[in-house]
Amino acid sequence: MDWTTLFQTVLPYLPAQYAGDLVSILTFLIAAAALAMRFWKPPASGSKLSLLYKAVSALAQSKGWNTNAYQPDAKALMIPADASRTIEAAKLGLDPASTHPKTSEPPKPTA
Repeated sequence: MDWTTLFQTVLPYLPAQYAGDLVSILTFLIAAAALAMRFWKPPASGSKLSLLYKAVSALAQSKGWNTNAYQPDAKALMIPADASRTIEAAKLGLDPASTHPKTSEPPKPTA
């Protein structure tokens, strides 16, 4: 079940005052998390803050095209848009599939 469907199902049963307060609080939390993601440098992968960083990024709805290129447990291969990821990864001796920022694991050497 999607969270918006759940929210739309529960909202009519709440008194108007509480429903308005709930929407305001959730909106503030999402906006604050998005602002925090803008200025928070991702922690190292073994850090205790890594789990908190992932929770804040989930609350900020930082996924898909909105995902930060640098993640606690992944490193992106930052190349120009018109360059080939395969060629650039080969120059660095990395597996091209592991250099994408969404792989959620550090780049692997090819051999």
